[in-house]
Amino acid sequence: MQEEFSPSDYVIRVVEDPSEIDGPAWDALIDGLPGGTPFLRHAYLAALHRSGSATAHTGWLPQYLTLWRYGELQGACPAYLKSHSYGEYVFDWAWAEAHERHGLPYYPKLTAAVPFTPVPGPRLLARNTDTRRILLRALRLKAEQLGLSSVHVLFLSEDDVVAARSEGWLLRSSVQFHWHNRQAQPYGSFEEFLADLHRDKRKKILQERRRVADAGVAFEVRAGREIAEADWDFFYRCYLATYRAHHSTPYLTRAFFSEVAATLPEHWLMFIARRDGRPIATSLLALNPSQGLAYGRYWGSLEPLACLHFEACYYQPLAWCIARGYRRFEGGAQGEHKMARGLRPVTTQSAHWLSQPAFAEAVARFLDREALGLAAYMDELRERDPFRAIPHQGTRLTP
Repeated sequence: MQEEFSPSDYVIRVVEDPSEIDGPAWDALIDGLPGGTPFLRHAYLAALHRSGSATAHTGWLPQYLTLWRYGELQGACPAYLKSHSYGEYVFDWAWAEAHERHGLPYYPKLTAAVPFTPVPGPRLLARNTDTRRILLRALRLKAEQLGLSSVHVLFLSEDDVVAARSEGWLLRSSVQFHWHNRQAQPYGSFEEFLADLHRDKRKKILQERRRVADAGVAFEVRAGREIAEADWDFFYRCYLATYRAHHSTPYLTRAFFSEVAATLPEHWLMFIARRDGRPIATSLLALNPSQGLAYGRYWGSLEPLACLHFEACYYQPLAWCIARGYRRFEGGAQGEHKMARGLRPVTTQSAHWLSQPAFAEAVARFLDREALGLAAYMDELRERDPFRAIPHQGTRLTP
């Protein structure tokens, strides 16, 4: 279903099924944008919907904004009407509780994000700041038309931040941990990377890797169409096991992985751990080969084994990235333990608009205090930098 309204001489169409959007036109908006990720591709977003992973039934009703001028797609934004805050990784539960305490509904809210994917990148798919600002105004207008409490744009790019600041939106920072290859002279080997770490960190990594190897575990690496259907089946067993271990429900269906394996094969890398010939664990990465970026996504194990998580999720992926000259490996949301494995803290950004002025003022004051605490936290993390004398390449995520 599509709905239209017009800011200025543009036409905004709100689409509730991403399959109705022309895929090549959508992807053309992403191509060339700094920080574009495979998670923004039309095939990825459509698979979330078609597979039943991100739908109204799961609390993610698509409200995709497409911006048209003279019959051409000029901008777009993946947005959802949300009945909860799960799967977002920018935590606003306290904001929801404050609304409820004052007798005001917080849900539904409008969220511009890639479901279940805390990977920074463009959310306002446009070529210039003016068009991004129009998309932000369209998000706000849509929320006002529906009488919503708020709009949230999560894990946005620096260009998106500029537009959101210009529109007077509230900005919020959070922390992730990423590995960066050396810029001037990329690492030639995993051992060369280890040599740049403090001795205690290097020793710990070698000990952890030895424990896994001594347990008789070996890894197979499969990329793209090398990943067979049986490998995906085994991966999904591990994926489900991880959620069961945390007494939680998985977000993604098996059908989702089948679809993205078929439509976006070049973006997947799988590590399979075997012991005595039997597969016992796996980890899955997403790739952006053209920009040399890798994203740690999912992992699971069917047997408890000390340090296997670190080997499958960090050491094997880092060795692979180094061997291929990749620029960055993003380890996902949160996790200070990643610093001991050579990942460094970076700040990520989100933007927020709240309809109630009193709540907007209260949240603004909270965000000011939170920003001071985050700055102190980042200073503390920098003091614990795992590298001996390698300059940090900045605390803000850049493409």
